[in-house]
Amino acid sequence: MMIEGRVHSIETFGSVDGPGTRFIIFLQGCAMRCLYCHNVDTWDAKKGGELRTADDLLDQAERYRPYWGPEGGITVSGGEPLLQLDFLLDLFQKAKRRGINTCIDTAGQPFTRQEPFFSKFKALMEVTDLLLVDVKHIDPEAHRRLTGQPNANILDMFRYLSEIHKPIWVRQVLVPGYTDDPAALQRTRDFLDTLTNVERREVLPYHNMGLYKWEKLGIPNKLKDVKPPSEEAVQKARAILGAV
Repeated sequence: MMIEGRVHSIETFGSVDGPGTRFIIFLQGCAMRCLYCHNVDTWDAKKGGELRTADDLLDQAERYRPYWGPEGGITVSGGEPLLQLDFLLDLFQKAKRRGINTCIDTAGQPFTRQEPFFSKFKALMEVTDLLLVDVKHIDPEAHRRLTGQPNANILDMFRYLSEIHKPIWVRQVLVPGYTDDPAALQRTRDFLDTLTNVERREVLPYHNMGLYKWEKLGIPNKLKDVKPPSEEAVQKARAILGAV
């Protein structure tokens, strides 16, 4: 049976979403409502984007393969890729048969150890080289206020990935007044230090370049007046988290 995924957009020469130069596939749909989301137009799983097959996408991706170098490959982002788990598994299994490096950029919100999700996720990890993940906020209530979702299952995904020694890059978005509390950052550091699979830690300064999407869709944005963090604040957060 042919599996199709709803694809929001494509970036052919990504340089910050995994190692090397990458072909990035943004999938449609996300259950989180992060206040600082810059891809708010991916939230609705049924509107926007187009249906594509794995073979179609991989054929397109391989046209750029000469530019990838030894570390490049494909990254699937969103939206939330794990909401289209069957399609993602089909895509990565076929990518591996072509010898393509695979990476997922995920918030982890759909993760559960219950079936049928868990078996499919385990199969997906067998054909995934790297995950880009972030701790939106270590505090459960602050996380819910920031994203509209709890974080217990997300932290459990981190633990599971550590159990199977699947490499992750952790990225913390630094939003003044929301995610820059030193005590919370230290708790995040303490949690990350319990994991065995963290290859890289990054602090990403908040920006409002996606604000126009909120305005276009008529969605109120609570952060419209929030300015990017200072370089001093970024460096302080990096020091606390042990980030690059």
